[in-house]
Amino acid sequence: MAAFPAGGSDNALLLTDSYKVTHHYQYPDNTTVVCSYFESRGGKFPSTVFFGLQYILKRFLAGPVVTKEKIQEAKELYNAHFGQDVFNEDGWNYILEHHRGYLPLRIKAVPEGTVVPTKNVLFTVENTDPKCYWLTNYFETLLVQVWYPLTVATNSRCQKEIIAKYLDETADNLGGLPFKLHDFGFRGSSSVESAGIGGASHLVNFMGTDTIAAISTARTFYHCPMAGFSIPAAEHSTITTWGVEGEYEAFKNMLTKFPNGLVAVVSDSYNIWNACEHVWGEQLKDLVVKRGDNGGALVVRPDSGNPPEVVVKVLDILGNKFGSTVNSKGFRMLPPYLRVIQGDGISYESLGAILENMKKHGWSADNLAFGSGGALLQRMDRDTQKCAFKCSYAVINGKEVNVFKQPITDMGKKSKKGRLTLECQNGQFVTVEEGRGDPKNDLLQTVFENGKLLKDYTFDEVRKNAEIDLVKQRNAEKK
Repeated sequence: MAAFPAGGSDNALLLTDSYKVTHHYQYPDNTTVVCSYFESRGGKFPSTVFFGLQYILKRFLAGPVVTKEKIQEAKELYNAHFGQDVFNEDGWNYILEHHRGYLPLRIKAVPEGTVVPTKNVLFTVENTDPKCYWLTNYFETLLVQVWYPLTVATNSRCQKEIIAKYLDETADNLGGLPFKLHDFGFRGSSSVESAGIGGASHLVNFMGTDTIAAISTARTFYHCPMAGFSIPAAEHSTITTWGVEGEYEAFKNMLTKFPNGLVAVVSDSYNIWNACEHVWGEQLKDLVVKRGDNGGALVVRPDSGNPPEVVVKVLDILGNKFGSTVNSKGFRMLPPYLRVIQGDGISYESLGAILENMKKHGWSADNLAFGSGGALLQRMDRDTQKCAFKCSYAVINGKEVNVFKQPITDMGKKSKKGRLTLECQNGQFVTVEEGRGDPKNDLLQTVFENGKLLKDYTFDEVRKNAEIDLVKQRNAEKK
């Protein structure tokens, strides 16, 4: 038996669920068109940031993806998998012969980065060759995986709104916002590929990351030379290898080896209070202060304990040792050469409590940055935003049919009918069903047709589309 490549990720014919291989037998006779759509049916957040379809299209579907070799590989795998010949070899050979291996599909989608309320169509898929009606839903499996970048981008953006709110209330301006939530999620991701996709999704909203796969993904698939930035930083091993008695030397080593710019030092290996009060605040105080001569800064990182309490106590100790000023909003600021980053226990649910406790104790949110890992890239699934792909329209025996499901046991799964458009009516997104929409007002743009990518978004365009309202408002006030 032939050896099959692990995962089959370079063969588009293998990027589907098993049962879909048999579906070409199951549609009504004389079906010529099948049109399906993707939406978020609700979920944790009221709106979604649409992002990541371009990655899927470029990575897997654009270009001549059907070849004799791939057809043969798929035939052998599926025959062994099912124990019978159910593979649509004739259909794939037709695509190879009549479309030179390009997929006869049309995909229309909302522009990437657009923030759309749930329960609205985000993209549609339709076959462009009547003999390939079965192809539309064959790629549901792959296309629905846009749920992941969409959900990460949405989760990240909602955290940006929380941080921006507290900055607006307690800081002089929102200038530091792009670097207030740093991606620590590479090691907690399920794969290198998911880290790249998810990390890029986070970078739609912020510019700080330690996930190298993310900047590679943004560069390769969204034309961004450098989407994220980082600084030299210590981990526990680079501190604890000096021993308990060597913590002072370990800290000093960080300041001397990286004498300029920002440097972050994890400081809770033994006693965070002693580290802040005596090591940083007394023994190394002169070196810390001197760092500010060239605009540099030490970033102290607590990494354990109850975050709201720990952050405020760290700020209080550092403020007592290094002094503080009061900004235009009446909140305390550490000297510019000293900041704090909280990288433990950070999520959408925990941010508000930390920032609220800082505000309660008179500290500006601008003193603090956050790092997040598992909760940023991994603690979510397709049901977080209830993402689904359903058929809404078909042509059978030359007759147009509005297709839908309406299960009496769960009306939340009721699907949309007919041809769909996404329109803006009275300033609100509205999905118009059953072909009643105006194509001229349709916000869905053709991004993929007959195997070719027709729209190629840059990361700058995506970021602009996804920007939060508060930042837009403050920027407009400056003009």
